[in-house]
Amino acid sequence: MAFPDRLKLPLAFDAERLQRDLAALAAAPWTAHFVPQNYEGDWSVIPLRAPKGTAGQHPIRMVYSDPAATAFEDTPFIAPCPYFREVAFAFGPEPRATRLMRLAPGSAIKEHADGDLAAETGMARIHVPITTNADVVFEVNRRRVDMAPGEAWYLRLADPHRVANRGATDRIHLVIDLPVDAALDQLLRQAMAESAAG
Repeated sequence: MAFPDRLKLPLAFDAERLQRDLAALAAAPWTAHFVPQNYEGDWSVIPLRAPKGTAGQHPIRMVYSDPAATAFEDTPFIAPCPYFREVAFAFGPEPRATRLMRLAPGSAIKEHADGDLAAETGMARIHVPITTNADVVFEVNRRRVDMAPGEAWYLRLADPHRVANRGATDRIHLVIDLPVDAALDQLLRQAMAESAAG
């Protein structure tokens, strides 16, 4: 089944609890995204779940989302953040790469496509905003997607997408990669039906 390139999912999370978990990582290091040609400025990551065997290793090993990896484990960074873990597992029993992704003010992610991130081909990426501002422009297929803290969105990032933070504060999302099992497929279908109903 083909899904739209964006779906607001019928799940909502507590924005204050998300921000409390974020505050628990105030001293944690942010690692620059490993594909520098895809952005300008500061786009950085804290890995919360990583390919099995990489937790506790060099941050780049934990940050890299290997499409061939099928077994994932918690990293040490998720330990003080029980709500982040609860959110990640709200979508299914086996969340894969799970990361905080920060786009600093004045930074931009250039238009690109992640070929493996489409529900139709078996892998979905969910965005849960934690902090954002009205001047963050996230576009999929050159159409803007406005996402608020605590919302959950499926975006088909196999399509061209880009982001610019033109505001004065960080944009930080909890980003979860998931295999599309029967439960997630049903959640996407429910979101599509609710979107159509309007």
